[in-house]
Amino acid sequence: MTLHRNLLSTVLLGTLVACGGSSSNPFDNPPTISNPEGATGQHLSFAYFQKCVNPIFLAQLQIQLNGVTSTNTCAGSGCHDTVTGTGGAFRVVPAAAQLDVTLPANTPDVIRASDIYKNFYSAQGEVILGSVAQSRLLAKPLLLGVLHGGGLIFPSQTDPNAKIIQYWISHPAPLGQDEFSTASYTMFTPPDPKVGTCNTQ
Repeated sequence: MTLHRNLLSTVLLGTLVACGGSSSNPFDNPPTISNPEGATGQHLSFAYFQKCVNPIFLAQLQIQLNGVTSTNTCAGSGCHDTVTGTGGAFRVVPAAAQLDVTLPANTPDVIRASDIYKNFYSAQGEVILGSVAQSRLLAKPLLLGVLHGGGLIFPSQTDPNAKIIQYWISHPAPLGQDEFSTASYTMFTPPDPKVGTCNTQ
């Protein structure tokens, strides 16, 4: 019986080591972890997010949940509010102030330290570049093969808000340019984030 127990312990220890632990501590992480960047290396537009996408999170939207229709915001408490939200990793700072991206004083470092950038950063964490349908920022409110505790927010992919999010996801900045690229200003008509309207096609 003792021999059987010792043999079983040795086999289990070997299995744990094979799963990535070290021989001295089978529950340890492997010494080298590979965490490659996204396949495209492209960035989503901050200017378009700020003007077109973020307002969707603050808007009073109609919700269908368990056969009941109600109204709420994505940034509401109990949903994705950064302080009181219970809606997973996606978080929104409701009072985040917009910044003039064309103002030289608003450098990338200044913008990245702002609350509106926190919203941008959190939202892009729900996006898979090159795959609009798999991006949870869109799939969840449309209930496209994933559960959303907040219910159905956009009745279809032709909903104006859904089209804005689709457009943002499918129009990253050119390869090699960051989220502040002025090339992304073509996402507005005219191509100016201050006065342009949000393109959706």
